[in-house]
Amino acid sequence: MAASTTDALDVKAISERYFEKWKARDPDGIAALHTEDTQFWSHLGMEPTRGRSEIRDTFADLFERFPEFSFETYRVLYGADFWILDWALIFRPEGTEELKRFDCLDVVNLSPEGLVARKDTFIDMVQLQAAVPQISEQLDEVTA
Repeated sequence: MAASTTDALDVKAISERYFEKWKARDPDGIAALHTEDTQFWSHLGMEPTRGRSEIRDTFADLFERFPEFSFETYRVLYGADFWILDWALIFRPEGTEELKRFDCLDVVNLSPEGLVARKDTFIDMVQLQAAVPQISEQLDEVTA
């Protein structure tokens, strides 16, 4: 988005485009807003995912894992080349009518070109385990 290193990034506008891609559940659109060497790290004991195509696949899996994925934003804090998103992931488990949710915190760093260079997601594990009781077993399988 920035034309040169002397131009300030419009971090709020960049984040709003990014949020729209998430609302649309568009892994291709989300990945297009990341750098080629981007890193996504969901801090659940797993290794970070690196590279645009790899994070695209990770986000597509997230939408599959959490049917009817949506989110509620509590607040967004902006810096010169980053934002921090305080939010809740909301989903409907398969075979139920009840919505479940758990809180998350994203720290997103931008490249000088205004693309996401790194996204770290911190998840409230107690809320996640309450919403998805089998998650501990699933995480054990992934990290083993």
